Amino acid sequence: MYKTDKIFLIFILPDIFVPKIFIAMTLNVMKFGGTSVGSAERIKNVLKLVDDNKPTIVVLSAMSGTTDKLVEINKLINNKDSEGAREIISLLEKKYYGVVDELYSSEDALKNGKKLIKEHFENIRKYLSLNSFSEKEEKEILAEGELISTHLFYYLCQELAKDAALIPALEFMRIDEYDEPVLNYIRENIKPWIEKNKGSEIFITQGYICRNSKGNVDNLKRGGSDYTATLIGAAIRANEVQIWTDIDGVHNNDPRFVENTKPITHLSFDEAAELAYFGAKILHPTCVLPCIRENIPVRLKNTMDPKAFGTLISNQSSGSGIKAIAAKDGIIAIKIKSTRMLLAYGFLRKIFEIFEKYRTPIDMITTSEVSVSLTIDNSKYLNEIVDELSHFSSVEVDKDQTIVCIVGDFISDNKGMSVQIFKALENIPIRMISYGGSHHNISLLINTLNKKEALQSLSKHIFN
Repeated sequence: MYKTDKIFLIFILPDIFVPKIFIAMTLNVMKFGGTSVGSAERIKNVLKLVDDNKPTIVVLSAMSGTTDKLVEINKLINNKDSEGAREIISLLEKKYYGVVDELYSSEDALKNGKKLIKEHFENIRKYLSLNSFSEKEEKEILAEGELISTHLFYYLCQELAKDAALIPALEFMRIDEYDEPVLNYIRENIKPWIEKNKGSEIFITQGYICRNSKGNVDNLKRGGSDYTATLIGAAIRANEVQIWTDIDGVHNNDPRFVENTKPITHLSFDEAAELAYFGAKILHPTCVLPCIRENIPVRLKNTMDPKAFGTLISNQSSGSGIKAIAAKDGIIAIKIKSTRMLLAYGFLRKIFEIFEKYRTPIDMITTSEVSVSLTIDNSKYLNEIVDELSHFSSVEVDKDQTIVCIVGDFISDNKGMSVQIFKALENIPIRMISYGGSHHNISLLINTLNKKEALQSLSKHIFN
């Protein structure tokens, strides 16, 4: 009797509570990038992976190459080259008809797929006849890639009798006037779509695209579909967010410049955030933040080798020592010297106010008694920043710099690690050093010309 009463009490809880149990206890989020859905065969492989992880929310990018073509179409329309745009549109449309023919076998699925392609490309062609073509229209065209890929995947699920639902990202993904995602809005507006389709095992939605504060079609820019996945994961408090790409996790160095790099099996959130911010291309730094706040693990997996462990990012660290090395190019170093002999009161405040005014983040900063050296990675307002700094200081600017970031646990085990690092770089001029601001990284600023040598030497001294 007692057990029966207890079960009865759970079921009479308010409706607002029951969906939270359903969402938080059962759903994962799986994101697949453009390469993972780059062909009919790969789309079919994605469904096999999803089948092994049901129930789940599937976030899809546009098929590889599509967004680049849509950007090209936008440029041609902007340049009043309608014929050039029409040619690219036709070539892209032909490619998609080929995908449809390979993807489906039933008449209904083939019919739906071809109808889908026809409608979306007719919609794109409508922009050719507009009298005015603004950023609003450009964003609408860019959204077509994700809209097509998700519908193609949904029709495949229908053909194979999967319990799937298509939930449109444009109905719940929202950014504010500063292009920042509005998590509360996402949480409140995705919930009805999941409740409406709660008998489904696969929920399919678009990555990258959203609506802005004016209600117009827009996109998340930084991190794109990865950001969509982690925002959804945070909004529904998912068990896990999986980011599927064509690389088997975060490597301990950049494989483009260093041979025999290895994937890292475990990273803490802090370590992953440092690596992402300072150059590890597999994950954009902003993408980690939603899951950090909600303490949701992020797993990086390889669609080409699904049995590989990949990299698990969580609040658990996996031992001490140096984990990985990353490099961030396109850095600008700015040296600001006080016109007074001693660092004046309020000097730093004036500097930071100028960078805040122009919404330009600072990567590294070091100070001495009379000067401040710092780095930025955005040159959009460089001239204005230098002009304002020059009112109360002398300013020197060095471009073509690279930040090399060495990430690990430098508190629990720092025996000899700094010696290894500087021994590896003894023949490379170091412009700046940042250490102590974080327990998880040492950052060094060098000339970009020396990047490859630095990465290889660090790998040799630290990992070999």
